[in-house]
Parts: sequence; structure tokens; C-alpha cells
Amino acid sequence: MEELSADEIRRRRLARLAGGQTSQPSTPLSTPLTSPQRETPPWPLPGTSGATPQPLPPAASHSLGLNVQSVTPATSPIGASGVAYCSQSSEGVSSLSSSPSNSLETQSQSLSRSQSMDIDTASCEKSMSQVDVDSGIENMEVEDSDRREKRDLAEKESAENSDVSEEQALQLICKILRVSWKEQDRDVIFLPLLAAEFHQSSLKDVFSDFKDLIGQILMEVLLMSTQLHVHNPFASLTATSEPIAAAKSLDHHLTLIQPSSQGSSPMAPCAGSFGASSLSSLGVSGGGMAWESCGDRFTIEACKETEMLNYLIERFDSVGMEERKAPKICSHPSVSQLLSNIRSQCISHAVLVLQGALTQPRSPLQQSLLVPYMLCRNLPYGFIQELARITYQEEEVFRQIFVPILQGLGLAVKECSFDSDNFKFPLMALAELCEIKFGKTHPMCNLMTSLPLWCPKSLSPGTGREVQRLSFLGAFFSLSVFAEDDSKVGDKYFSGPAITTENTRVVSQSLQHYLESARGEMFKILHNVLLNGETREVALNYMAALVNRNVKKAQMQTDDKLVSTDGFMINFLSVLQQLSMKIKLETVDPYYIFHPHCRLHVSPEETRLKATMEELKTWLGEMYNDPSKFSEPKFPTECFFLTLHTHHLSILPGCRRYIRRLRAIRELNRTVEELKNSESQWKDSPLASRHREMLKRCKTQLKKLVRSKACADAGLLDENLLRRCLQFYSMVIQLILRMVDPAYPHMSLPLNPEIPKSFAALPEFYIEDVAEFLLFVVQYSPQVLYEPCVQDIVTFLVVFICSQNYIRNPYLIAKLVEVLFVTNPAVQLRTQRFSEMMENHPLSVKQLVPALMKFYTDVEHTGATSEFYDKFTIRYHISTIFKSLWQNMGHHGTFLEEFNSGKQFVRYINMLINDTTFLLDESLESLKRIHEVQEEMKNKEQWDQLPREQQQSRQSQLTQDERVSRSYLALATETVDMFHILTKQVQKPFLRVLFTTWWPSFPFFFCQQ
Repeated sequence: MEELSADEIRRRRLARLAGGQTSQPSTPLSTPLTSPQRETPPWPLPGTSGATPQPLPPAASHSLGLNVQSVTPATSPIGASGVAYCSQSSEGVSSLSSSPSNSLETQSQSLSRSQSMDIDTASCEKSMSQVDVDSGIENMEVEDSDRREKRDLAEKESAENSDVSEEQALQLICKILRVSWKEQDRDVIFLPLLAAEFHQSSLKDVFSDFKDLIGQILMEVLLMSTQLHVHNPFASLTATSEPIAAAKSLDHHLTLIQPSSQGSSPMAPCAGSFGASSLSSLGVSGGGMAWESCGDRFTIEACKETEMLNYLIERFDSVGMEERKAPKICSHPSVSQLLSNIRSQCISHAVLVLQGALTQPRSPLQQSLLVPYMLCRNLPYGFIQELARITYQEEEVFRQIFVPILQGLGLAVKECSFDSDNFKFPLMALAELCEIKFGKTHPMCNLMTSLPLWCPKSLSPGTGREVQRLSFLGAFFSLSVFAEDDSKVGDKYFSGPAITTENTRVVSQSLQHYLESARGEMFKILHNVLLNGETREVALNYMAALVNRNVKKAQMQTDDKLVSTDGFMINFLSVLQQLSMKIKLETVDPYYIFHPHCRLHVSPEETRLKATMEELKTWLGEMYNDPSKFSEPKFPTECFFLTLHTHHLSILPGCRRYIRRLRAIRELNRTVEELKNSESQWKDSPLASRHREMLKRCKTQLKKLVRSKACADAGLLDENLLRRCLQFYSMVIQLILRMVDPAYPHMSLPLNPEIPKSFAALPEFYIEDVAEFLLFVVQYSPQVLYEPCVQDIVTFLVVFICSQNYIRNPYLIAKLVEVLFVTNPAVQLRTQRFSEMMENHPLSVKQLVPALMKFYTDVEHTGATSEFYDKFTIRYHISTIFKSLWQNMGHHGTFLEEFNSGKQFVRYINMLINDTTFLLDESLESLKRIHEVQEEMKNKEQWDQLPREQQQSRQSQLTQDERVSRSYLALATETVDMFHILTKQVQKPFLRVLFTTWWPSFPFFFCQQ
């Protein structure tokens, strides 16, 4: 076939355009095209009717402002907020619909070439496969077999020319905006005003450039929709892509439906039309997931503004579709500029709609019409960014548009829960808003922190609960799986007879995935606020307020109504952990907690590691007299200490609550079993109904607690969360060890006898929290301990157990000893590796055994009222550790050295003898009383003759004696075993005169008993 020349192609194309053929059928709903394929130009061609038009000179496009260099900047319509549209002339329309300055248009060109973020791959491929369909710029009447060849040739010819003809540009504008001023037709909006102007005047007289024309078209379309006597212009339009459901229910509310994965259309009516009639039914093709529950319903009035917004969003999206269908043509500067103008004009007119400038001014308290689109993730890519870019030039307009959006997202997230995945949409929407950046400024972060409820002042004693409920970010951080925070999670996932251990494990993993996803979005939000230099200080003040207003959460007994919930605080903690992940300890100032400008409020009555109140006041007075000792706090320092104090108020209270819940479950189980076992005794008594009611209440409460525990397992026993906690506590340990010995990690024992005052003045919970967290992890999630940071934890434990003079509170040392006890293989097999690291640590081989012997004797007097009974538990832990250390050859030699010449051995043996004597004596007494009661109960006749009160008293005493004897015998067994090990391996120390008088009488006394 003979190849056509460029002139022949142009001649045939123009001949076809003048042919006056009728339009093709309208595009089906699922077609990704932006408009029906039109072969008739929608504008009146120059010349008499029916005459064959002549090609316009090439300069025509320049004269109409199509060329990039010749585009004239105009004022933005956003300045016309609230101005009535008084004239329908082209001049009046142009003044309201012009796009912003040319500098902003240049930025929009790069945006116009970006592909849609949400477009489905299949849809994208389908769109790209239809490049042979008429693009509106060029089309030739050729045989089907040669269509692709001619199209490629046409694109090549078009690529050689830097400009596009006027006819092509007008056809592209009308196709994207789906309008016509020549004749009324299917699937287009007929513009009578422009048609009249074109009939009366020439092209140059109607519009100055294409930007002006686009503005006139959009304004006329929008004004037509506001006039009651005019037929709804959107009623005849067919949706160009799969719509989001925006259906009008009986209560005049719109129910949002998540779009299916097949499309990425903006919010189009589900009936296939933009008209109000399309809002009359509820349902979407493609199987969307409805937000069915009442709490997930976001209401929005079905109004004219919604229809206008649908149209403008569709037109904005059509530009992107056009670019994907014909990327080569759309990459030409003139075409790219034209498409950029359409985008910016759609945004500018959307601003007018959102302001209510074309209908009625909208109140700042009204919900933004854009929020449902954002929640459904159905806005075209770049729409919100372009909206922010255009409105950011005028602060008042920017606030008027985006404050209702922020408030709407805050209301939407309050209705969300982890019982479905709807929670992610408000979070993702806010995170994307916060990521919008112009230069070094995040405008949405500035706006968000300027809201009155960013960090509201306290109005009541419940400061912690107030800041959670009232602050803007509080609703986003309140998403929780804990039953105390949100009962819907437990009711949905952990109720019913089908719940098994395997099901619970799978559900917990899914909920933990939800939590990680939500916390990731929370991190993006807060991270962007901190990255923005203008809002960093405000963000730090808010973070400090969350900590300072929840200090009561650290108390053993606190009113939960006055403080923030566990879920809220753990979400906040997770975000802080991610912020602290890359902090280098060299940049952290250990004196920050004493700094005059410290944001954290530490009570003067807070117990310190070593210093008394008087010593603390004296030292702080000296520090404040010399300001040069303090350096200006930097962000790494502030972030580190905020994270440390948040651990104290979040993960630790959560662990305590979890342990209390387990204890309550055990008590209820015991009560239910006792009531069931004694049913034969009370079923015929007058108190039978009371006992049955109690049994029923106990079972109901037990179900609630079991469900609550399952929720807590998902929220608290999250391995990712616990590992992050362990890694951060490792950083805390390193900082503390550097304070006591600057040579860390090359430390040596014993430490310097002169205790650093900065260490002595630290709050006691800095070390206590580490011990409590380790105790919890070892018991409920020991696999978390297999982390590289464990070596620092082992060093920490050994150093402070062997340096008891550095810590004033003996119970804090006892907690560190308890950590060694629970990680012992005899207690927890899964922590054997941790125990081996501790036993083989270079500092522990020579120092640990003497230190434990010393503490064994020192714990006789702790200063507490319960010291007599506390010492037995502590000594039981030490004895178990000794039995393990005895098997280690390195520690075995230390034992022998201590037995032969050690200072602590005699006192240790003396305490061991005293404890053995007391424990065996008490155990035997308890066993005697147990035996007496059991004998009485065997004689049923004599037992039945006793009064009921006496029977209950004896049974109560029996239960108590059984519990006491069990504990005392366990402790006594451990001490006797220790005696057996020592006397079997080493006899010489026990043959001293000091012990020879005690040995014969000891076994004789207990044999006599």
C-alpha cells in the first residue's frame, strides 16, 4: 500500500471532520474512556453552513494562546468567594474561572504526567490497549487493516510539530469536558450561551485563549445546574468509569461503599448518571463492601454541590485517562499545557463549589463534601495536592476549604473500630494530607496545629482522658483492640462457642497486623508534623502534654476515668519508638531531666535511685546556679526522654493490668469450682437461690474476662511491639551504664565508690521499669529475648546486682535478682540461652556469687513492714540461682574461695540455718492442723453434728493451712537442698566450732516433732 504523505493525512483528516457524521453510541459504564467517541466537531466551523471548511493557518493556535509561551496568567477564582454571579457574558465568566498564576501552571505540568495512584493494573492496560480509538485530536478514515499503521504515522507526524491545530484543541476540550455548543446530543452537555456567542461572533471574539474558554465552559455548566428552571445538565451523562456508590437513602444520608479493585473513578452516582435521579438507589456493580453499621455511616447532604463536585472530579480524572491513552501526543508542550489548564480550572471551580460561592456560602461547621471521596480512596491522583497548591496562596480560602476536611476526618475516625478495616481510610487520608509539601513547608501540618483543639487546656481533674477525647489527634490514637476501650472487637472476634485456641491465635495475628498498619499511618502523621520546622515546637508540646497529663497511670491504684486508655497510650508509644529508632546515644543529654526547660514534669517526691530529697535539692541548687552546665535541649534528647516516660505510662500499666486480669480469672475459676463441688450441700438450703445466682454471675463475669484477655493478648503480647520495647530499654541501659562508668562497654567491677550525682538523682523507675518489663516478657513471651540487645541487658543485671551500694531500695535489687531467677532453666526452659549468657559473663564469674551471698543476708532487714515474709521469697530465688551457678565450673571455684576465706560465708550459713528451722517448724505445725481437720471430716456423723458456721470456719482454716504449708515446704525444701549440696561437696567449712554444736540438735529436733 502506498504510504501517505503528511499533507495527504492532514487533508483527509479535515475532510472527515467536515463530514458531519453522527456521534457513536455512548460509552458503557465499565469503559475506561473519558467520553463517547465523537466524529462531529462540537463547535460551528467558520464559513457558511454546509461549505467545506478550509484549514486554519498554523498561527491560529498561537493567537488563541495554546502555545506554552503565549499563555496569559489570570487571577484565581478563589478570590471570588461569596461574590454573586451577576453577568453571563464571557467577560464576567472569565473573571471567575481563570486559573492561578503561570508559575503554578508549570508545577501542574509535571503533575499532569503522573499516572493515577489508585488505577487498577487491568484498567490501565485496557486503557493503553485502546490507543487506536479516536483520541479527539486526530483520526483518519482508513481501512481497519491499516488503522494502526496510519495511527503510528500520524503520531510521528504530530511529534514533529510543536503545536496542535485549533480544531484538535477544541475537540479535545469538548471531549474531556463532555460539552457541545453546536447541537444537543447524547452524553454531552449542550451550552446555549456559548452557542449563541459563537453564532454571533467569531472565535477570537468569544474567547481570548483556551484557558478563558475552559473557564467559560465550566462556569456555564455549573450555573446551569443551579437554575431550577433549567433541566439538570448532568442527567444525560453516562459515567465514564466504575462509580463509587453515593446513594441517597430514605433518611437523606449518603452511605459510603468501598470501591472495588477494578477501578479508580471519582465519586460518580451509581445509577450511571450524574443527575439527582442517580441518587435514588443503593447498590454498586462490582461488589463493593458497604459500611453497613450505623457507626460507620458518614452523612452528607444530597445537594447541588455534590453533583457539581462529581462532574469536576470526573473531568479532572479524564485528563489523566487521556494522558494514559495517548502519552506521546499529550507530552507535547502545547497539549500538556492545555491539559494542565483543564486540571487547574477544574480545581479552581471545585474551590468555588466547596465554598458555596455558586449556591449558598457554607458554614465552617458544615461537613466538607470532599471527606466521603477521601474516605473511599476515590479521588483522582493529584486532586487534593492540586487543591492544596492552588488554595495555599490565600490563607483564608485555604482554611475555609481544609478545616472542614480535617474536622470531617476526625469525626469519621471516631466511628471506626478494628472490627472492620474501615479504620484505615481516615488515617490514610490524614497521612496523605500531612505529606503535602511546598518547598520546606507542610501546609496541612500548619493548619492542623493551628486548630483550637490541637492541644486543649485541661478543664477537670481527668486531664489524661480529656486530652484523649478532645485533642484533634486523640481520636486517631484512640483506635484500640482492648475490650476496655472498644467492646466491639471482643464481641465480634472472641465470642461464641466456635472460638478455639487456633482461631484465637489467627485472629490475634490479624488484629496485630491491623494495629501495625494503623500505627504506621499515625507515625507518618506525627513525623510530618515534626519534620515541618514551623510546627515542631507545637508538636513537642503536645507530646509532652500527653505524658504529663497521664502521670497518674503509673500509680498502683488509679481511677481509669481520669487517664487515657491503654490502647491510646500504647499507640502513642509505638509512634515514639519509631521516632527514637535512629537516635544515637551520643546525641542524648543525660542531664535533660534536670534541665530548667525540660518539658517533662517529674515530681520532686519521685523516689530517686540513691539520693534523698535533701541531697537532690542541694545538688539541683548547685546546678541551677551555673547555667553553663546545661546545654540547649535538642530533638534527639527530648524524643528519647519522651519515649522513656511513655513506656512508664503505657506498656508497664498494661502489663500490670494483664497480670491482674489473669489473677481474677484464676480466682473466679476457683470460686466456680468450689460452688459446683459444694452444690450437694447448699442445693436444699434456704440460700440455694442465692448460690445459683452467684454461680451465674461468676460464669458471666468469667466469660467477659476471658474475652478481655483474648483482646489483651492481641494488643499487648504483640512480638513486634515487645521487641521494640526491649530494643529501646537496651538504649536506656546503655545510657545509664555510661553514667556510672564512662568506660562502657569496657567496664570493670567493683564500680567507683563515689556515686555520680547525676545517676543518684535519676528517678527509680528508670531501672525498675526495665526489671518489670523483663519479668513480664520472660513469663508471657520469652521468645522475644533472643535479640542482639540482650547482651546489654545481661551486663546491666550483673553490674547492679554486684553494685548494691548504687541503689538505695533493696526491693529494686530483689527485682533484678528475680529476673535472674525467672530466666533460670530450672524455671523457664526457653530462656536457657539468656541464663548461659549471664553465667558466662566476664563480670559475673568473680563478682556474682559474693554479691548474692551478701544480699541473702542483707535482706533480713529491708525496712518494710512485711520484711519478715518477703525475705523468704527473695532467698528462695537466690538459692535456686546458686544451685544453677554451682554447676558452672567458673562459679564453682568462686564458691570454694568464698567458703574458705570469704567474708559473707558465715553470715550466709547462719541465715540458712535460721530459715530452715523456721520453715520446717511452721510447715510441721500446719501439717498437724491439716491432719486434725481431715480426721474430723472423715467422721461424717460427728462432722454433721457441728454447727454450719463451725464447719465453714474449719474448712476455711484447712484451706489456709494447705496454702501456707505448701509455700513453706517449697521454701524449706530449697534451703535443705542447698544444705545438702554444700555439705556433700565441701565439708571443711561446716566443721568449724561455730557449727559443731548445732548439727546434732538440728535433725533430732525435727525427728522428735
